[in-house]
Amino acid sequence: MTTHGSGRGHAAPSARIPGSKSLTNRILLLAAAAEGTSRVRAPLVSDDTLAFRHALTALGIPVKSGTTDAYWEVTGVGRGPRGGARVWCADAGTAARFLPPFAATGQGTYVFDGSPQLRARPQLPLFDALLELGAEVETAPGGSLPTLIRAHGLTGREITVDSSMSSQYLSGLLMAAPLMRHGLLIRGTALVSRPYVDMTVTLMRRFGAQVTQEEDGSFQVAPGGYTATDTVVEPDASTASYLFAAAAVTGRTITVQGLGLESLQGDVRFVDVLAQAGARVRADRTATTVTGTGRLRGGFTVDMGEISDTFMTLAAIAPLADGPITIRGIGHARLKESDRIAAVAQALGACGIETASGEDWITVHPGVPRPARVACHRDHRIAMAFSVLGLAAPGVISLDDPHCVAKTFPGFHAELRRLFPAYELPVQVRETAKERH
Repeated sequence: MTTHGSGRGHAAPSARIPGSKSLTNRILLLAAAAEGTSRVRAPLVSDDTLAFRHALTALGIPVKSGTTDAYWEVTGVGRGPRGGARVWCADAGTAARFLPPFAATGQGTYVFDGSPQLRARPQLPLFDALLELGAEVETAPGGSLPTLIRAHGLTGREITVDSSMSSQYLSGLLMAAPLMRHGLLIRGTALVSRPYVDMTVTLMRRFGAQVTQEEDGSFQVAPGGYTATDTVVEPDASTASYLFAAAAVTGRTITVQGLGLESLQGDVRFVDVLAQAGARVRADRTATTVTGTGRLRGGFTVDMGEISDTFMTLAAIAPLADGPITIRGIGHARLKESDRIAAVAQALGACGIETASGEDWITVHPGVPRPARVACHRDHRIAMAFSVLGLAAPGVISLDDPHCVAKTFPGFHAELRRLFPAYELPVQVRETAKERH
């Protein structure tokens, strides 16, 4: 992450960013596979992480809450699950891609299913890999959910997995590898979102796994399992992008504590893109601060393939720049909760903003947003990104599904209004996770 400017002379309120979803769900799985009891401190409490937690419970892994969810306590089994189960993944892609390999290292028959949105997301490369490794797998047409796995343990071997649609296939297999009898030598071809795999490997090592990256980019994972470990979850860098972008377009200063130069999350590099667009960025080991300068620069092209969860944040505020902005390398974003390139183009078009797009890119031209109701497609990132545009253009943007932010940040609208009192809620929104669940 690059440091730009000092940020002095501005009030710098701290944004209350919940824990990282990517970290929370990886840590939950590693704790479940470890021998002993682990504490997951400051976990994200949201639809996706609760779905993952409930799925682990279905697999026979006890997860208990500390006071006010300050921590979750996971009693790991030191191996794959046993006995079989029906596992509901809801909308959580991490549950659908991390838990089947874990189940396959155990014993029993497991059925994984999820919402219509999750059923539509691609899974075939993961299930093909499990077949190669010796699991019995029956999927819906096209290799999607619902999926039945008959598990007899996995021996492990050398394997290649197509990682062009999602890095989560590779991460899921990597995390299961120490539970395989002979470990695993695995390579991901056409790998997208590489920082998420780096995060996976770092966490595996924290839990005691032996992982070596070879010169050809493949990973050698030794057998031997995991050791229980207490871990603190960082604030979610993808979620922080919305508050940083809000600072950039309003001329305000926002700081996120606990998200600094040593972050495990690649998406923290979104602030470098904001710097390219004219914002001032200051970062140290423990915090990152963004200050808007009163103008947003355009006229550049940026590859956001490794931080694609934040491309919508940039695209949503790009109409406010003084020149067009082109975002490339994001073709795999078409396979997320929605076709995110198409959804962004549709939303900007509804606002009267000119765009052009292709298989893996979108260009957004400057313009003045007109009143529009944005179709969120049940995608939390569409809702949060266009809420930031709504902050910069008060009274213009409304959302057809503001509640979908609960997937990763149930209190998003309240936090945006706390930091930016002029923010107008897109509709009346009830904020608490208790109300949501």
